[in-house]
Amino acid sequence: MASAFSFDVGTHGKVTGALFRAADPIAQATLVLAHGAGAPRTHPFMTSMAGRIAKKGVDVVTFNFLYAEAGRRMPDRVELLEATWRAAIATVRARGGLSKERLFIGGKSMGGRIATHIAAANEGIVLAGVVLLGYPLHPIGKPRVVRDEILAVRVPMLVVQGTRDELGAAAELKKLLAGSPRARVHAVEGGDHSLSLLKREGAERQERALDAAAAAIAAFVAAPRAKPRARKKASVKQAARAGGQRGATMNERKR
Repeated sequence: MASAFSFDVGTHGKVTGALFRAADPIAQATLVLAHGAGAPRTHPFMTSMAGRIAKKGVDVVTFNFLYAEAGRRMPDRVELLEATWRAAIATVRARGGLSKERLFIGGKSMGGRIATHIAAANEGIVLAGVVLLGYPLHPIGKPRVVRDEILAVRVPMLVVQGTRDELGAAAELKKLLAGSPRARVHAVEGGDHSLSLLKREGAERQERALDAAAAAIAAFVAAPRAKPRARKKASVKQAARAGGQRGATMNERKR
């Protein structure tokens, strides 16, 4: 059973979140997940996946972006999405009863994509890793456009991707991340952008696929690693380069 809470995003407003407690924790870690562009944190995919991961032994926190909290369909601008992510991280850090030493962030589609921005930025936020559920490698209808800002992430990263994801199949992500030794892809055979299999595969196989994905995430979070450290501040040249890459993708439709 998830417990709800709320937090402020600066002067922009208040959003709600939920904590899914692990009954039998396997790691001193917390995983924070953001929703995708088209649905809030209460969408069945989000609640189901968060619950599955918690049952595998990892505390999970989910939250709404401001537009979703207000019931709007159009996602916030990138800067506001990032601000909400920072506020969510600060809230989890300040909340009692949650592990602070090893914090993982990620999410579904757009929520995970914005998490990669936070993980790649040099802002003194200490993270243990990133978990992505259906990374939107391509904008809708633009398969030649590649959102490669994911390559700027330097912390350990797990990408859970369907083999028939229309926004970037698992094979594409594996190829893109081949040169990133700290990143790996868990392929959901037959899964689409929401990790859904074709109906003819049956409910039992779908259940096994989602359960395997949750198990892979729990194992990734629980894997022993060196204690995460704050990254060094980027040089002016590096910051400008990162800013240019992010700016080039800001006008693409968020997913």
